[in-house]
Amino acid sequence: MEIIKTFLVKLKAYDLIVVVFYLFLTIINLTFNYDIEHWFLWTLANLAIISLTFTIAYFENKNSSKFWRVIHYWYIAPLILLTFKELYYLIEPIRHQDYDWLFIEIDRWMFGTDPTKFLLKYSFPLLTEILQIVYSMFYFLPLILGLALLKDRRYVALDFAVFSIIYGFYLSYLGYFIIPGVGPRFTLHNFAMLNKELPGIYLTNFLRELIDIGESIPNGTVHAQMLVQRDVFPSGHTMITLIVMYLAVRLKSRTRYFFIPIGTLLIFATVYLWYHYVIDLIGGLLFMIFSMWSGKYIFNWWRRIQGEEEFEYHKY
Repeated sequence: MEIIKTFLVKLKAYDLIVVVFYLFLTIINLTFNYDIEHWFLWTLANLAIISLTFTIAYFENKNSSKFWRVIHYWYIAPLILLTFKELYYLIEPIRHQDYDWLFIEIDRWMFGTDPTKFLLKYSFPLLTEILQIVYSMFYFLPLILGLALLKDRRYVALDFAVFSIIYGFYLSYLGYFIIPGVGPRFTLHNFAMLNKELPGIYLTNFLRELIDIGESIPNGTVHAQMLVQRDVFPSGHTMITLIVMYLAVRLKSRTRYFFIPIGTLLIFATVYLWYHYVIDLIGGLLFMIFSMWSGKYIFNWWRRIQGEEEFEYHKY
């Protein structure tokens, strides 16, 4: 037990979240192995990632070198994408049902219409082009904040930012499990007509194809609605963008002057571009509030276990 405790306390708070979530995914794979394709490979991958997390934490503590510090921060980035892809093989076989009908009814109850159809009346190619570019920047926003904090050597603030972002991502992934959905571009609009009905100028079609590939529906996919990733509620784009904006402001990072306008446009783009219902955005906001509230308690609880001073925004 003492050896296990020694290894555990070397983990940063965000390492702990990674280990717990991948243990959760491992349990899901083992429990539903008859339904999940490649469950054994995913289980091995999850255990390998847990081992990698412990290994990286160990070597950074042992060497205290800049190399291992950088590796320790940035190994998280590819894990977010890998986890997202694993969910593709888990959600649909386990949950079987989409809840877009519920999201549509809630939006119509709030607005008396479908917001994506309402916004379509006021769309024009230049606006679509700008919003598609901004929407495609989503995964870069946390990286930009992280680089800014790393450049300023604000390591404790960076620890908290990385923790908050990975914790937020994983909470949103739990939402996908609970209430799966595919989004209005499939249910309220004709996905095959997207480029014609909501055209951009130069980059829009290309960026859409990249996003579609990431959601397992490359160009020309037949029956795309059946194959696309279930990732609608809550809106992860909204949730994580709000977390990044909030952290940039509370940590007084110079990047806040970039994130506030870009983040606002990105959140608007999620509905304008037919990716999300408005209720998804509200869900993203609520998940973000819960994430930041509960996350700080978890982060400081782990710092106390490690004998470190509790994190406060104004100190770091």
